[in-house]
Amino acid sequence: MAGADKKSEQVYRWLLAYIDENKFSGNLKLPSENALCRRLDISRETARSALARMDQEGLIRRVKGSGTYINKEAALSRELDVGSTAQKIGLILQGQDSNANSGLLEGVKSVLPADRVDLRVFFTDNKFSTERRCLQTVVHQHFDGFIIDGVKASLLNPNLDCYQEIYRRRIPVIFYNNYYKNLHYPRVIVNDMECADRLIGLLVQAGHRQIAGIFVYDNYQSIEKFQGTTAALIKRGVDYQDDYIKWCVSNEAHDPRFARSIDRFLRSLPKYTAVVCCNYMIYRLVRQVLEEQGRRVPEDCSLVCFDYSGNDWEAEGITCSVHQGRKVGQLVATRLMTMIERRDCDDKNYTYVMKPKIYIGTSIREL
Repeated sequence: MAGADKKSEQVYRWLLAYIDENKFSGNLKLPSENALCRRLDISRETARSALARMDQEGLIRRVKGSGTYINKEAALSRELDVGSTAQKIGLILQGQDSNANSGLLEGVKSVLPADRVDLRVFFTDNKFSTERRCLQTVVHQHFDGFIIDGVKASLLNPNLDCYQEIYRRRIPVIFYNNYYKNLHYPRVIVNDMECADRLIGLLVQAGHRQIAGIFVYDNYQSIEKFQGTTAALIKRGVDYQDDYIKWCVSNEAHDPRFARSIDRFLRSLPKYTAVVCCNYMIYRLVRQVLEEQGRRVPEDCSLVCFDYSGNDWEAEGITCSVHQGRKVGQLVATRLMTMIERRDCDDKNYTYVMKPKIYIGTSIREL
C-alpha cells in the first residue's frame, strides 16, 4: 500500500472508531477537516480522501454551511467484522466526565491486548433511552462481554429486560461506579462510605459543624456518599440538618447554568463554614459560585470533594478522594477477561470494593 493510501486508511479507521464511540450519544458532528489535520498531523488531501470514502459508504452526511455529521441509521446498522477472530468487548460509558472516562479507557486498554481484543466504546449520555438502543444493538452483534457504567442507577431501570436477555445469552457483564442493585452482576466500586467518613472526619476534626452538601439523587454512587456523610456526622455527634443539603439530577451537575441554583442555595443558609461536593463537576461549579460571591477557600469557606477526576488536585490544594479511573479500568478489564475465559456470567467473587485514595490539601480551615 502506497504511503498516501496507508495514511488515508489510518484516518478512515480513526473516523470509524470516532463514529462507533459517538453513534449513541448526542454528539453526531465530526471534527472539521482543519481539526482532523491538526489532531492527526495529516494533510488536507488525506483527510478529504478518508471523508470521501465514508461519504460513499453512507456513514456520513455533509450539510452545507454547517459541517459533516454521522449518519446515525447507517452507523447503528454497521456490523462488526464478521470474520474477525478478536474477542469483541463493549465499553458502555455515561460519557459526561471526560477526565474520568480518559483514565478509565487508559486502564482498560492497558490490560486488553489490541491484537486479540476489538474494544468498542459507546456513550449513553446518562439516558435510559440511549442505553436501551445501545444494548439492543450490540447484543445482536456477537459481543463476548461488556463493561458498563449504569444510567441513573438509583432509579428503577426500564432496561432490565435487555440485561435479562444478555444474561440469557450467557454474555459476561461487569459494572463499575454505578450498578443496578436488582441485577446480580459483579462490579468494581470505591468504598464511598469509608471515603465519606474520612472526608467528613477531617472537617469535624477542624471544628466545622455547619456543613452544607450538594448531592445527585439519581446516581447510586452519590446516594452512598450522602449516606456516608450523614453517618459520619452522627457518629461524631454533629446534628444533621436537611436544609443544608441540596439535591440535583445528574444532568444538572454538568450544566454551567446550575451555578445560579447553587448560588441561591448557599445564600439561603443562615451560616455555613464548609461545603461537601459529591463529584468533580459540582466542585467546579461551587468554586465558581464562591469566587463570584467574593468568598475565599479556605478562609471563608472550606471545601472537600468526592471523586476529583482532574489531574491537578495537588496544585488545586483540594482535600478530596482522588478518582482512580486507570486502576478501575484495569480491575474491570482483568475481571471481565477472566469471566469470558471461564464462561462465567454470575458474580463468583469478581466484585471488588476499592479503598478510597484520600489527598489532604489546604482547602480546610481550622476553626
